[in-house]
Amino acid sequence: MSGDDPISSDQMYRIEDNGYAIFGMKKLLMMENAGHGLADFILLEKGPNLDGKKIVSFCGTGNNGGDAMVASRHLSGYPGVNVTIVLLGDIKNIRTEEAIVNWSIVGKMKSIKILSGPNVIELAKKEVSNSDIIIDGIFGTGINGKIREPVSLAIDLINNLGAYVVSVDIPSGLDPNNGTFHDKCIKADATVTFHRIKHGLTANKEITGKVHVEKIGIPIEAEQGVV
Repeated sequence: MSGDDPISSDQMYRIEDNGYAIFGMKKLLMMENAGHGLADFILLEKGPNLDGKKIVSFCGTGNNGGDAMVASRHLSGYPGVNVTIVLLGDIKNIRTEEAIVNWSIVGKMKSIKILSGPNVIELAKKEVSNSDIIIDGIFGTGINGKIREPVSLAIDLINNLGAYVVSVDIPSGLDPNNGTFHDKCIKADATVTFHRIKHGLTANKEITGKVHVEKIGIPIEAEQGVV
């Protein structure tokens, strides 16, 4: 297998774990690199001047949401940009240390508006009505089973907006291994995936949009025994 070949979601998990366990590559650093790379991609595609642009990040409680939070933090530093984070899920369910760290950071930033709680979709409807860019950080490669509320409503809302949508790692709802979706999924204009392209991103271009592979600093040796 060459360095450009697609991998499965399970292989990616193992590569990340090897990067941490064998080489000491902190997962917080992986998330920082992923989110920064995502922000750089958005600047390349829609910038470099973001003055007057409204960016709304829909974040789940996993690391996909954490990546979107990092990107939101970086983008909020540009003059005239308006950044909002919509948290889909209970704050108590933010699962990993690195996602918790980044949630804590953005929660202290006056330059980012935070929407969360049981009525988050109603709040989000008002917020996204004139948005320019949507970051889809709802689900990552761990999607499994039926999509529940409020995520299902969020996907419908995003797909009906007409804004530029960039998905983090894989469009939320899309199976990362075969490119199918069981219920519904985000239809993205672009997808920024990390380290290597995933199998599902090669099979459904009308859902993924432009696919960009962002390296996040994981040593190539972490792939040994995995790919």
